[in-house]
Amino acid sequence: MSWSKTLGIGAAGLAAVATHDVLQRKHAILRTFPVLGHFRYVLEKIGPELRQYIVTDNDEERPFSRDQRRFIYASSKLENPYFGFGTDNDVEHAEGYAVLKHRTFADVSPSTLAHSGEHDVLPCAKVLGAARGRRRAFRPQSVINVSAMSFGSLSAPAVEALNRGCAEAGVLHNTGEGGISQHHRQGGELIFQIGTAYFGCRDEEGAFDLEKLKTLVASAPVRAIEVKLSQGAKPGLGGMLPQAKITDEIAEIRGISKERDCASPSRHAEFGNVDEMLDWVELIATETGLPVGIKAAVGGLEFWEDLADQMATSGRGVDFITVDGGEGGTGAAPLSFADAVALPFRLGFPRVYRIFAERGLTDQVVFIGAGKLGLPDNAAVAFALGADMVSVARESMISIGCIQAQRCHDDHCPTGVATQNPWLTRGIDVPLKASRAANYLRAWRREMLKLSEACGVVHPALLDSDDIEILLGNRSATPLREVAGYQPGWGVPSQEQRDALAVLMAPASRGGSARRSRTAR
Repeated sequence: MSWSKTLGIGAAGLAAVATHDVLQRKHAILRTFPVLGHFRYVLEKIGPELRQYIVTDNDEERPFSRDQRRFIYASSKLENPYFGFGTDNDVEHAEGYAVLKHRTFADVSPSTLAHSGEHDVLPCAKVLGAARGRRRAFRPQSVINVSAMSFGSLSAPAVEALNRGCAEAGVLHNTGEGGISQHHRQGGELIFQIGTAYFGCRDEEGAFDLEKLKTLVASAPVRAIEVKLSQGAKPGLGGMLPQAKITDEIAEIRGISKERDCASPSRHAEFGNVDEMLDWVELIATETGLPVGIKAAVGGLEFWEDLADQMATSGRGVDFITVDGGEGGTGAAPLSFADAVALPFRLGFPRVYRIFAERGLTDQVVFIGAGKLGLPDNAAVAFALGADMVSVARESMISIGCIQAQRCHDDHCPTGVATQNPWLTRGIDVPLKASRAANYLRAWRREMLKLSEACGVVHPALLDSDDIEILLGNRSATPLREVAGYQPGWGVPSQEQRDALAVLMAPASRGGSARRSRTAR
């Protein structure tokens, strides 16, 4: 074909587009600027990707900055995660910036703590379920675990990669509210989440079915059950799985129709107050033998005060509490809910913890934090506030290839992580991504050990709220204890738990003891 014919065809095509643009009435921009107006929609569509690589600085993009994503990517690929030439965070003007106070002399030996693979697992200071005598109480072997993301919100290869990575790294994998699929059965131990629609344990009418729950948890490596009351992505709303993401497999697992969006109720039908909820929790714990906890974002405190009061007086209670920050969110949500409902983690968590600390109940509960805590510096604040463990969602997605395209809600995730589109999900190499998830989780634990060592303790749970100060630019700094309104002794393990950690972290402790002995001589 000659160049003249090629140009003629191209010109005819542009003329057809221009004619269509001028005659259509849907888009004013295209009527006014035919052909050229299409570039505006293209730029709008790929705006997040352009900002990631061209426009934004290393520390300003949200929800995760380029520096934060780089730490996760490099860790997952076993590349150098270090940064050169100092921080590019605006420390001089930042409000609420957290700084850890390192110690010059301490009993912790760097050679045995920060660089030892022996304690890569980093166990929890508390035994989950022990305080209430659950038959299947256990000590989680990792203080970082993968948070609730259902099969449906994530693709089958993504779920499988995360579950395999959890098995490799020795961490717990929360199923999310969508039930347990074959992709959750790849070796990783599970926390089964019960949402308001009771997927996986409901009858044909959608009501909770205790026998189905018992059968389900007996068929899978479930170590605990989490009752979701609300979540950081959309607190006060039920879950939403768009119809575009519902496959035959997902519909069968959840017991739903493929023909419409899957919208979970905003509240549970099995209970309507704290008293009824505790009866239900105790029923599930008794029938399954498993530890049972709750997950919620923090809004009004009446619920938490009532829960703590009843736990202090009734002999009933939850085994763990997952506090989700309002800044969290892998799920689809209205903008107003994502932006303006529920307190951020650093405000919400201490309010809940204080309520239980005032009643002397903190030793009875394993506190789990969520909301950008897959970044070790953020997690250090959570541990200093009293968190026993943290759960990570978006960070684990990033470790298996998520590029923060922010297309989780429309089934067009370009990396195949948060879509059910077969063409897009085929890009996930499950064995490779599983290894990367495990690499990231291990790297996070090593980084936490290094931060703990810098502050003179052998385990992040031993970080105290006096070990951290919150900056108001370069004008003032306030101890985290004052910011949180904590009394001395709050936010740290009991002596019994400290003794347990001393045994669990024995090689590190021996290194410290040896140093003290040499100094004494």
